[in-house]
Amino acid sequence: MDGIARVPRDVAELQRRLGYAPPAQLLSVAIRELFPRRIAVVSSFGAESAVLLHFVAAIDAATPVLFIDTGRHFAETLDYRDRLVAHLGLTDVRSIGPTAEEVARLDADSSRAVWDPDGCCAFRKTAPLQRALEGFDAWITGRKRFQSATRFDLTAFEIDERHVKINPLASWGPADLAAYADEHRLPTHPLVAQGFASIGCAPCTSRTQPGEDARAGRWRGFEKTECGIHLPHPSAFGK
Repeated sequence: MDGIARVPRDVAELQRRLGYAPPAQLLSVAIRELFPRRIAVVSSFGAESAVLLHFVAAIDAATPVLFIDTGRHFAETLDYRDRLVAHLGLTDVRSIGPTAEEVARLDADSSRAVWDPDGCCAFRKTAPLQRALEGFDAWITGRKRFQSATRFDLTAFEIDERHVKINPLASWGPADLAAYADEHRLPTHPLVAQGFASIGCAPCTSRTQPGEDARAGRWRGFEKTECGIHLPHPSAFGK
């Protein structure tokens, strides 16, 4: 039997019960009661990741954290990941990513991000995450409504194919995040001070300008607004 059959599938009911609860309460119920040992956090260790990971660590530092190591991250992101993991005491951080065979076959010269960012994200991010989530019923994201126009109606609970997807910080704004980070003295990603409001892979991330959406610096010059892990999955990753 599919594992998700053992937990609530009615996201409308979950949203009614918990969707407007404070993040700490929502996450505590999800991690300890709804999906014990069957839930993971997916984190980019980007500009705003510390707040969500701090909430999770306070509830259960052994909650699996999935980091998609695309092989194209800024060196600063990898260093920040290691510092933040140590700072929060997270004990089950798993790096996932494409296989060496996939990289050799689909992007041998590391140029695909320039001419096919959708295809690059599909095999470097979406496919590895699909594989990694096979053992879980639910996963937690750090998405927020203010980040872009495409996220303005984001709810705390969604169904993502076979999984419940949870966005506990959906309603939080920049001031909420900054206040929480300051209160708990959370380390910041070093690229934030250099004007990067949203941080992904190095070839596809640029600085944002005043007045732009937080994610305006992602895939600049393309119509693309999401890497793909929050969209319906492509049917084939090798095209």
